[in-house]
Amino acid sequence: MNKEELISEISKKAKVSKKEASLVLSAAMESIQKSVKKGNKVTLVGFGTFSSKKRAARMGRNPQTGKAIKIAAKTVPSFSAGKSFKALLSK
Repeated sequence: MNKEELISEISKKAKVSKKEASLVLSAAMESIQKSVKKGNKVTLVGFGTFSSKKRAARMGRNPQTGKAIKIAAKTVPSFSAGKSFKALLSK
């Protein structure tokens, strides 16, 4: 499912226009991104938790040459599925 298909699904279920569904989805995604960027966790009970994690610097290999390269430390987004979401997928 892509973003347009998700907007259509939200529009049908919430009985709102596609434009309104798009605005709400965009606002929700933007709010989650801003909060995680600040280092906060966003928890949607039953769905999951969005957060950021720090990756330590490490050594890697260039796949073309096989040479060792240093990979810099960085912060990456993370998602952990909630209990209800996990249970739904395990059925």
